[in-house]
Amino acid sequence: MELFSRSWAALRKAVAELPDEDFARPSGCTGWLVRDVVCHLIIDAQDVLITLVTPAETEPTRDTVTYWDIVEAPTGDDPLDALTVRLAAAYQEPGLLRFHLDDVGSAAGRAAELADPALRVSTRGEVLTAGDYLSAYVLEWTLHHLDLIACLPEAADPPAEGLARSRELLEKIAGASFPASLSDRDALLLGTGRRRPTEAEEAELGDLAAKLPFVLG
Repeated sequence: MELFSRSWAALRKAVAELPDEDFARPSGCTGWLVRDVVCHLIIDAQDVLITLVTPAETEPTRDTVTYWDIVEAPTGDDPLDALTVRLAAAYQEPGLLRFHLDDVGSAAGRAAELADPALRVSTRGEVLTAGDYLSAYVLEWTLHHLDLIACLPEAADPPAEGLARSRELLEKIAGASFPASLSDRDALLLGTGRRRPTEAEEAELGDLAAKLPFVLG
């Protein structure tokens, strides 16, 4: 849960430090600009708040790893994805996006710090402990941090411990290990299809290359 807080704080700080012109740059999420990623983060923060105040009485059905499913690659037809792009454009001024993320994001961060890790919560029709739910979100924050800075070489990277934990989670979710020669960042980018492997990387990946990408949902 501490790693959730560190990863989320680093991501929000990265957004807060972006110049206005960077919001119109491409992100690492196919088809989305940086502003679209930031808008998605606002929706994510709302989901965190909603989940942490939605207690469940039944036994957990998912944990940190099984929270995630491997799904088909998006086609661009998802109504929520289209809504995110339209909503991001409606903000018009980057400062409004920054303000909304800071407002809702800070509340989500405080709620996470106050949550009992053993509390059972309900989300997406499943039940998890709050601790497992927040731990699963380390992967979400880390991947979207990489999306945010994909075309912004001066921006700060996600925390190293978040990258390492996210790689570990992705390997468990996929049931596969990436070569030790790959950095945590590269393993996440290649593993989730955020960039294609070079010839050398493809050789290192071996049979695993044919299974990529692992799209999470």
